[in-house]
Parts: sequence; structure tokens; C-alpha cells
Amino acid sequence: MARRHRPLETFAPRIEACPAPRATPGARFTVVIPSWNNLSYLRLCVESIRRNSAMAHQVVVHVNDGSDGTLEWVRAEGLDHTRSESNAGVCFAVNAAAALATTDLIAYMNDDMYACPGWDVALLDAVDRIGHERFMLSGTMIEPGGKTPGSIVPCDYGADPATFRERDLLADLDRLRRADWSGATSPPTLVHRRMWDLVGGYSVEFSPGMGSDPDLSMKLWLAGVREFHGVGASRVYHFRHKTVGREIALNDGGERFALKYGLPISYFLWDVLRWGKDHAGPLPEMPRGWRHRWAQARAFRYRFTP
Repeated sequence: MARRHRPLETFAPRIEACPAPRATPGARFTVVIPSWNNLSYLRLCVESIRRNSAMAHQVVVHVNDGSDGTLEWVRAEGLDHTRSESNAGVCFAVNAAAALATTDLIAYMNDDMYACPGWDVALLDAVDRIGHERFMLSGTMIEPGGKTPGSIVPCDYGADPATFRERDLLADLDRLRRADWSGATSPPTLVHRRMWDLVGGYSVEFSPGMGSDPDLSMKLWLAGVREFHGVGASRVYHFRHKTVGREIALNDGGERFALKYGLPISYFLWDVLRWGKDHAGPLPEMPRGWRHRWAQARAFRYRFTP
């Protein structure tokens, strides 16, 4: 059972940066992938990016521990990578890997995702349509279960790489469709590097990572971003392999978000970002009616939580 992690218990292990010996010619995205001894998932994820992308992309892996052979595999593949001897958590890991970016567009993908054909073209088309750098895009997850807003469910093509029915997934891809949706906040995401640098990437006070995705979205919102666009044609299969099920101390992301912004995560996702609803262009300004005041009252209670 994971215990609760307090912000002042956040201490990053030493992180080593290991740029690849050769840059990726013509790379359009920098795809950041944190991984913690999930070599079979990571290998499939990287292979899918290489095989199913229409363009070249820089792949940067953060290797947490890596004693399962991940470190040796990443080195043998000639990938840009960062490395910590123990688990650095999502926030430190993603920030460290993103620091090696050589492109203007930073994508963040989990290691338990398989990139479907056309995933990158659909994202780049959306960037071109927006026409500026103030955006956050998300790809659309195809999942075997769950109720993640904006996802395509239930579509079970395997629970892990060993049972993955790749051929069936690709054969069915034309019918696995949904419209674009609002509320981009969780991976796979795409952000312009200037916006990433402006808000400072992931906030380390959310280590090891619970609540860090909506925190990044809120920081981008405060920086003027109103395009939180889920792209229906950019699809990944998500195995839903849960790192948080391991014996690690989990932070209370909801409490940290409420104390930081004076609003609950749920209000920001549902009322402000309109998570999972049909995309209708840039979002309006934050509503200030009774629901907003009630949300502030709900957030205020965290100030009295022992």
C-alpha cells in the first residue's frame, strides 16, 4: 500500500544527461518518455514511434533505475536519454529529458503507449491550423477499459506487450474514431517549447507526480493558453500499466492543486477545460458564477487539513 508523500519529502536523485552520439536529422517533435523498469513496454512504445510516424522525431527517454536492462537497451539504440539510479518521479524525469530537446515541439508520452499510424501528422495538422504557439494538444487514447474523458473505450487489444494484438488493432483503426475534444491535459501531449520554458515544465512540488498534468495545464492557462485541444485522429493504444501501483509514496495532488490555485482539480478540468466535451475552438475565460464561488469554498477546506 502506497503511503502519502509530503512536498518537503521531495528530493531528486542525481540525474545524468546522456545526449545521443548523433542527432536525429529533420526531427519535428521531441518525444519525452519516462520509464521505470518497464523495458517490454518501452521497447514497443519506441518501436511504434519509429514505425508508425510519418516524420522523423527525436526520442528522449528518462531511465529510472534501469536495472531490468532498460539502460543497456537505450544505449544500444543510440537514444538521447537521462538517467537516475532510483525513481526520480514524473516531474523531475520529464523535465530532465525535455532539457535535451532539439526541436520546437515537445511531446510527452507514457512508456505504456503504442503510437498508431498517423498520430504525428494529425497533431502537426492541428498545430498548423492553430497558427501560433499558445496551445496544448493531446492525442486520443484507445483503452481496454476505464472512463478517461476523450478516450475511445472499451477497445481491448491486449493487457500487455505479450498479449498485444497489434495486427487486429491496425486492421480496426479506421473504425476506431472520435471527434476532436476539449480539455487536453494528460499524455500523449504536445506543447511548444517556448510555452514549456515560459511556465517551467512540470512543477516539482507535485512529485512524484499525482496532479502534475492538470498543474501544467493550469500554468499554461495562466500564461494565456486557451487552445486545449484533444485531437481525435491522433491515436495511441494505452495498456494502462500502473506505475502508481508500486510501493511508492504518493503525493496528494488534489490537495496541492487546491492550495496552490484556490480551486479543486475537478472544477478546473470539468468547468474550465471542459474535459472530454466536443472541441469548439479556443476556450472562453474562466466562469465566475456561483459554481466558481462554490469551487473556491471547497478548495478552502484544504487549508484546515492536518
